[in-house]
Formats: sequence, structure tokens, C-alpha cells
Amino acid sequence: MVELVIVQEAAKVAMQRGMGDLQALLGVSVPAGWPEFPEAFIPSGLETPGDNQWPSYFFVCRREGSLVGNGGFAGSLDASNEVEIGYEIAPAFQNRGYATAAVSEMLKYAFSKEEVRGVVAHTLAEPNASNAVLKKAGFEFAAEVPNPEVGAVWRWRLTRPK
Repeated sequence: MVELVIVQEAAKVAMQRGMGDLQALLGVSVPAGWPEFPEAFIPSGLETPGDNQWPSYFFVCRREGSLVGNGGFAGSLDASNEVEIGYEIAPAFQNRGYATAAVSEMLKYAFSKEEVRGVVAHTLAEPNASNAVLKKAGFEFAAEVPNPEVGAVWRWRLTRPK
């Protein structure tokens, strides 16, 4: 349903040149209204082997011939051996199961690492589609925490399955 394609530095550079360049690189169309958070794609100029232990991804649906969203890991493991995921789905592809499929793939990857004890995610502090995606994946509400950009967010946690 959805293929997770690791975001390489070349894709970030292509995006800076224009979405047509990214489309050519990925071989799929890029929908209007995506990305909501373009700051995630600023080229760093620092790609080295091993940078992708906790990658960012493009979510691609080959059947649709389109990029449907993006997401990935927000840094490496924290002191509790938890890693954070985040994701966004392009407006034209929301409510079609792509977020659920992408989160499932990211969880498989995270829990394939023996040291990972849990995965966390944050959503706006209100009932929304992301809450439903996380609940469906087995996450539980952990806390409401302050956020300087939006006031407060909900923290969700999934511990390693036994």
C-alpha cells in the first residue's frame, strides 16, 4: 500500500530546486499542499554512511503514482531508549489508511532494534485523525506536555511488545 523511501540529501536538494525535480527523482507525482512542514527538508550538506540509522521517509504509493506523505524518526534514542516518530499525509490522501500503514512500517523498523524499549509520538492536544492512527497502532496516551509553538501537545507511547 505504501512504500517508505529514505529521504536522501539529493532529494532535499531537488526540493529546493522545485517539486518537478523531486517528482523526477522519485518517479511519482508530488501532490499540492505537501509538505506542511518544509523545514524538515532543508539540505544539510552532511550526508555520510550511517546517517540513516533513524531515517526520514517519503511515503510513496506506486499504485497511485504519487508521494502521499512523509515522516520518520525525530532523532535517535533518548535516555529511556525510546525513539520518537512523526508523520504527515498530504491533504488529498488523508483518511485512506496511508498514515496507519506508514506508522506500522516505522514501528517494525524501530522494534527490529533490540535496544528500543518504546516509541513515542506527539499530536495536537485535541481529538484528531492522528490520535486514531496511534491508538490503532497500540499507542496509549501518556501526558499533555507544553509546546512553545502550539501551547500544548499530547504525548503518546507504545512500549516494546512482549
